[in-house]
Amino acid sequence: MKEFLLNNKVILITGANGLIGREVADAVASAGANLVLLDDAPGDDIDNHAMKLSKAYSIESKSYHASITDTDRINFIVNEISNHFGGIDVLINLAAIDAKFDESIGEVPKTAFEDFPLDLWKKSIDVNVTGTFNVTQQVVKQMLKQKNGNIINVASTYSLVSPNQGLYKFKGEDEQLFKPVDYVATKSMIPNFTRYLATFYGKDGIRVNTIVPHGIVNNAPEKFIKNFSKLSPLGRMCRKEELRGPFIFLASDSSSYMTGSTLVVDGGWTAW
Repeated sequence: MKEFLLNNKVILITGANGLIGREVADAVASAGANLVLLDDAPGDDIDNHAMKLSKAYSIESKSYHASITDTDRINFIVNEISNHFGGIDVLINLAAIDAKFDESIGEVPKTAFEDFPLDLWKKSIDVNVTGTFNVTQQVVKQMLKQKNGNIINVASTYSLVSPNQGLYKFKGEDEQLFKPVDYVATKSMIPNFTRYLATFYGKDGIRVNTIVPHGIVNNAPEKFIKNFSKLSPLGRMCRKEELRGPFIFLASDSSSYMTGSTLVVDGGWTAW
């Protein structure tokens, strides 16, 4: 159906080298979008991924290494890609710090709230809040020139409900792990940030929505998967490919009358 196609749309994805970022990039490229992939991960993975997508889907794809906290660098990138493509149609704000069970980030910290390090709190604020603000502000300036745009922020179920810390307590083990407060606090900003932008810029032709994924399969230990499955109404974790449709929907004209909304893709986690 043509309203779901993204032909010739220019989509900027931050955190593009992450698990969700790579899947979303592949999804929107398959729908015809030209891509700008941005990540601060070292190495050339993101560059190789951009070239792979260009060849696979006959689209144009550019890649940049940058921290979303670097205002000058982000401003340069936004200006460069706007000049190259003629604008930015969609911004997908995926970049964030999240301590979780997977091989790329490591285990959930063992520290309870009262012992949580202030430096880690500040680092999360810097990236998840200030960095998201920074990228969005620079892109909005371009979208105002275009008189249209579409922003997709990515939150978490922990922006809607508190973590069930029992998820991180495992049978037969005395040690209690915790989902840390920094992620919960910083992601809780996203839905209302979205509503603020949506109402502020609605008449300027800029739509802003939030998507809430949860529990993506990614090398989690079996004990964690069992706990998660017991607490999930669908009885399982999310497969990354199950996010393709929701992101394409929000990026496409099929969601043209949606703004300020939160699209929850959590297997029913927040419905209990």
